[in-house]
Amino acid sequence: MEDRAPLLPRRQEAASAAKSGGWCCGSAAAAEARKVAHVALPMAAVSVAQYAVQVASNMMVGHLPGGVLALSASAIATSLASVSGFSLLIGMSNGLETLCGQAYGAEQYGRLGVQTYRAMVTLTAVSIPISLLWVFMGKLLTLIGQDPVISHEAGRYIMWLIPALFAYAVSQPLTKFLQSQSLIIPMLWSSIATLLLHIPVCWLLVFKTSLGYIGAALAISVSYWLNVFMLVAYIGCSNSCKETFSPPTLDAFSGVGVFMRLALPSALMLCFEWWSFEVIILLSGLLPNPELQTSVLSTCMTTITLMYTIAYGIGAAGSTRVSNELGAGNPEGARLAVRVVMSIAVTEAVLITGALLASQHILGYAYSSDKEVVDYVNAMVPFICISVAADSLQGVLSGIARGCGSQHLGAYVNLGSFYLFGIPMSLLLGFVLKMGGKGLWMGISCGSIVQFLLLSGIVFFSNWQKMSDNARERVFGGTPAEKEPLMSDVTGAA
Repeated sequence: MEDRAPLLPRRQEAASAAKSGGWCCGSAAAAEARKVAHVALPMAAVSVAQYAVQVASNMMVGHLPGGVLALSASAIATSLASVSGFSLLIGMSNGLETLCGQAYGAEQYGRLGVQTYRAMVTLTAVSIPISLLWVFMGKLLTLIGQDPVISHEAGRYIMWLIPALFAYAVSQPLTKFLQSQSLIIPMLWSSIATLLLHIPVCWLLVFKTSLGYIGAALAISVSYWLNVFMLVAYIGCSNSCKETFSPPTLDAFSGVGVFMRLALPSALMLCFEWWSFEVIILLSGLLPNPELQTSVLSTCMTTITLMYTIAYGIGAAGSTRVSNELGAGNPEGARLAVRVVMSIAVTEAVLITGALLASQHILGYAYSSDKEVVDYVNAMVPFICISVAADSLQGVLSGIARGCGSQHLGAYVNLGSFYLFGIPMSLLLGFVLKMGGKGLWMGISCGSIVQFLLLSGIVFFSNWQKMSDNARERVFGGTPAEKEPLMSDVTGAA
């Protein structure tokens, strides 16, 4: 049986340790750092490997003969698939980080399986209307003024991603189920195996068949379903999940409202940010030379999303540790977990931005052989670094918010940061001041900075004892998750 990261002492022991200053000593921080690292490092690798499946497909498409049109179409289709489908499913499944994480911390193991099945049923139902939208995506792009040729090819590409959408509806709840128990290593191996299988399959479909760039989308769908089968096989056969896994029952079709109370704000929290970047991609299609602008900004989006997967993995660790400790009635343990995970986030931000700056003159060649595209991407690297630094920190703060059950506050923050500040600033810089694609990206980066500052303030002023009480009530109350934390719950004394 795989070792799970042990919980910190329960409330009585935590209070005793707090009085003696135990939580402030270096040994407590070191112990918590080990627990966070137990989840954060493999989870970051899982996130990178999962997203690298899409990145690998885009890279291969970019090296097709005459690849500017194919790259532009596949890049915008991938971005739209992320914003209209994948991001929504990821965001909704994030509600399980609160429900399953706190239930596991409270040792209510039977709740994990029920909530996971409920999430899979809900996400599969949501995927049906999304897939219908994708069928008509090419025509919709043309209607909103995008280049007709790019729109048609992007529409063809996204239709072949529909099977991947339904794979996501199953895999994301399974991922949260394992994550809440700190069972990260099985996800790591399945993600790595999926990526290693995807690369040769994608190469064969793109370069050795008549499918061309469409083969890249088909390869993504095949790979995502392979990942689902591997996760199901592990959960069904492993002794580690015996206490938390049970056969599906009719309960999966009832109590959906309980899940949706956290799933919807979780989805909005993620989607408000993701959608804002997609608005920038669409706006780039209205600039002169839309093929170049769309290709480059979509490539920038792909790069920061890939880098964000690392922060998302660390944030997932923060969410797991915080939710487990709050569910266990240990607010001081949750507070310590926040301090440790934010220290890791700062270190990661410095290392990633430094690596990007060091690779400034070669990054473009990873996506295209076209010199104009390469030069433009290389010129955008300093602006990408600003976005990556802000995203690295806010991604972890968002994970902490999910662990607390404060997703609704995160949704408000993201709505204000990007739609009241970031996008208007992009319009000003990109079109009014005629700075083009660089201006669009600089504006949305300002939104990311505002987002980070607001989330920092919310976490800094959190009332951990109150949130611990809410978590225990959510788990043990007659109607779990009905009581959402109020603004006053997270703005009390630190």
